[in-house]
Amino acid sequence: EIFGPVLSIIPYNSEEEAIRIANDTVYGLNNAVGSASPERAMQVARKLRSGMVMINDTTVLPDAPFGGYKQSGNAREWGTMGIEEYLVTKTMAGKPKSNL
Repeated sequence: EIFGPVLSIIPYNSEEEAIRIANDTVYGLNNAVGSASPERAMQVARKLRSGMVMINDTTVLPDAPFGGYKQSGNAREWGTMGIEEYLVTKTMAGKPKSNL
């Protein structure tokens, strides 16, 4: 997994092939999609197996969860999901007496 300003350019013949190439890695931290059609970009972004997908921008929102898929890790930092990593959830069910 390369960290730094790196751009890989790989030719492809169809959108599905491009998605397959992008997903064909053991890593999955970040992808980027550029398109004149926001709807089409969102359709492609949904198919990418990474924790983050930047669409027509490289802005990272400070309250958005940060983390990856696959060997890039499954934990999240930042945002509500980052805080939830430190919480322990408990389910309590039943009908407690009203005087408790």
